[in-house]
Amino acid sequence: MLVLTRSSIQGSQISPSQLSDPNLGSVQGMPAAGAGASRTAVRPQTGGLFRGGLFGSCANPACRSGWVQLWRSRSRPIFEGGWSCSQACSAARLHAAVRRELDGRTGVRDAHRHRIPLGLVMLEQGWITQAQLRRALDAQRAAGTGRLGQWLVRQRAVSEVRVTRALALQWSCPVLLLDYHDASAMAAVMPRLFVDAFGALPLRLSGDRLLYMGFEQGPDPVLALAVEQMLGLRVECGIVPESDFAPGQARMLDVGFPPVELVEAVSERAATHAFVRALERARPVASRLVRVHDCLWLRMWLLPQSGPLPETTSVRDLVCSVGAFS
Repeated sequence: MLVLTRSSIQGSQISPSQLSDPNLGSVQGMPAAGAGASRTAVRPQTGGLFRGGLFGSCANPACRSGWVQLWRSRSRPIFEGGWSCSQACSAARLHAAVRRELDGRTGVRDAHRHRIPLGLVMLEQGWITQAQLRRALDAQRAAGTGRLGQWLVRQRAVSEVRVTRALALQWSCPVLLLDYHDASAMAAVMPRLFVDAFGALPLRLSGDRLLYMGFEQGPDPVLALAVEQMLGLRVECGIVPESDFAPGQARMLDVGFPPVELVEAVSERAATHAFVRALERARPVASRLVRVHDCLWLRMWLLPQSGPLPETTSVRDLVCSVGAFS
């Protein structure tokens, strides 16, 4: 479970009673568990977004504002393609999204996956002998640390290139190199926290629809799915050679990322309140919520997005740890 430290937010421990804040109003039509649309990889359409205001239609299906909303001047925030006529309707829609994401938290990586052990992969390829594999396993067991591939390279049984290729075979994914990697251009893909905590390295775009993302030991399908759903891009994961990954990640962590707030909520309703507060404060032209392991990630576009990736200065992120109550 990822443990987040409170950062850049005051009062991040939120009790459920705070949702009765008189400034928030009652939550109209709070859907039951499992309500809301399923997650789909739809690219955020920030250029021609639906606007509310005069003759606007509130996206909260249980909105009871009636004809009064015709005269509202409020045109934002926009959340997942729909406008909310009031803060209470924003709360209802965000609560439905939180429930949707938490109901799907037993995701891709949680299922047990059978993979051929790395040593057997290299044995099958004829890259090492049984004696070399046994010697590396014995050294690993005696030291109590280190990965098998590292011990095989240290004992000169195999090269790092072969270990990288074996990992790619084990995971059925390509080997990705850091040629032409522009860390600054990739900073808007995800919060800095995810690059650091999940060992992910956004590498480059192919055209305007395919994003390559590298990992050192194996892809993270949960993170890849979240990025696809957040950005509307197809994500191709692969293995980066160990000697290239560490310096590449260090360069990535040094660039400027979008501003982020980290919240540790004590309940589902507290998480909803944190998201509503952020959404109403930012009034974004587009926003979306996705789950990443034990986190909920809200991204808010403050300006329309013109290219395949947003500018780092035009988006705001909020990451909420939900491990305490999920």
